[in-house]
Amino acid sequence: MLLVLTGVAVVMGGILAFVNHLTEGPINEQKEKALADGIKAVMVCDDLVVSKTDEVKQNDPKGKELVYIIYQIKDAQGNDLGAAVESTTGGFGGDLKVLVGFDPEGKILGYTLLEHAETPGLGAKADKWFQKGQKGDIIGKSPAEPLTVSKDGGQVDAITASTITSRAFLLAVNNAYNAYKATPAADGNTGATKQIDN
Repeated sequence: MLLVLTGVAVVMGGILAFVNHLTEGPINEQKEKALADGIKAVMVCDDLVVSKTDEVKQNDPKGKELVYIIYQIKDAQGNDLGAAVESTTGGFGGDLKVLVGFDPEGKILGYTLLEHAETPGLGAKADKWFQKGQKGDIIGKSPAEPLTVSKDGGQVDAITASTITSRAFLLAVNNAYNAYKATPAADGNTGATKQIDN
């Protein structure tokens, strides 16, 4: 009986490994397509080129290292459009990962949620709440002066009954801005890694 169970476990493990290998490529392609679509959405432009990708590392106030990926964006003629920045913070239900588009002056062009574990119907509303024309509209604002919720004396309306998610989202946007501003727009290095401390 022990040999039969061991045999079944080995065969099933082999089948799972094979299926994982088969699906790995399509899953990665889907992630790349989602990222490309996200960049176009946050930069509010379809005709663009990712001219450079940088990685910026910053330490949060507790000393935890945070990594930001900055996609420098140009149009088809080579004009600088700004950057799309991936930023992750801890939300109410887990990590909250956003992609934020900035123009060359640092104003927010758009954003999209890449990952979240927020409560459906409450914190999950972050995907729409801070968009243009909505109650917490941040589009066109510059986080040079950090964006905060009105409950904390700031200028952005928090999601109703989801202040923790709103704070986490705005922190991700503020951190994305700081990472973007810490990266030279054109230093001639592709894939450079920059380290700065908050």
